[in-house]
Amino acid sequence: MVKIGDNLDLGDFPLLLAPMEDVSDPPFRALCKQQGCDMMYTEFISVEGLIRDADKSVQKLDIYDEERPIGIQIFGSDQYSMEKAAGIVEGANPNLLDINYGCPVKKVVCKLAGAGILQNIPLMMQLTSAIVKSTNLPVTVKTRLGWDESSINIVDVAERLQDIGIKALSIHGRTRKQLYKGEADWSYIAKVKENPRMQIPIFGNGDIDSPQKAKLYKERYGVDGLMIGRASIGYPWIFREVKHYFKTGELLAPPSVEERVEATREHLRRSIAWKGEKLGIVEMRRHYTNYFRGLPNIKHYRSQLVGTMSPDEIFDILNRITSEYTGYEFGEATYEMEEIAMVD
Repeated sequence: MVKIGDNLDLGDFPLLLAPMEDVSDPPFRALCKQQGCDMMYTEFISVEGLIRDADKSVQKLDIYDEERPIGIQIFGSDQYSMEKAAGIVEGANPNLLDINYGCPVKKVVCKLAGAGILQNIPLMMQLTSAIVKSTNLPVTVKTRLGWDESSINIVDVAERLQDIGIKALSIHGRTRKQLYKGEADWSYIAKVKENPRMQIPIFGNGDIDSPQKAKLYKERYGVDGLMIGRASIGYPWIFREVKHYFKTGELLAPPSVEERVEATREHLRRSIAWKGEKLGIVEMRRHYTNYFRGLPNIKHYRSQLVGTMSPDEIFDILNRITSEYTGYEFGEATYEMEEIAMVD
């Protein structure tokens, strides 16, 4: 049984949804939860935005009972702001508080936040210690192997973070310099897990894009769970497919056209309800490609979906997709691994 802190049980081998900016919002999280995701995180939230009561940052604190267990993730580099933000997060009553030390995007890194802090490990320890002491929530961390190939220090960093008091650690198998290029190196994640001093759960992240790879990495690297990010975008079914493969060794058939259309409808309804009609429609546009990936000659429908601001028109287009493609049989599932701006 994987436990975070004293009270959060995640089962034998949990699947986690990675925090992704402009992706892992409540509408999308709801779909992932329905498909078997065991633990989710909010989009990462700027502590400076939180303490200044910025609307966008505050809205990201929204969590719902149906999503639990869920963590709120924050990023920043100023101790006072981090401590104050931790208090605000505690007031939102998540199951845990997660610190982002992994985002590689330049405008975050240049402020020594996200993966930028990998250039200053003493500051990472100082901030983490301050947050652990300032909240009653379990504190967890998401980070990378190091700043670059010459400074891969994750085994030592993991030990020090555990000693400070974090309750779980998620590791993306790349350095900051790599961004999302090349292949994630899980051998370093395995070294952290194999360290006899480590007692907290270690979750692996990076390039999990199929049930087969999920099973292979589970067995090869010995982690306590997997965090899936980019492969879930527009394809929340990856969680149920991975779990089915773990249990049976067989691949589930990909979701039908009807199931994809219904998921799109629900996602859009939830998006409009949470963000308002205009923003809800606009921010759904990035998902259409993946929801309907693999359908022949679907491009003209996608163009129509992103070209209207009318919910009724969108639902009508979705009905036409159902009518035209009913009975279409998809081949083996493919998962999108696009680079997402400010994805953790």
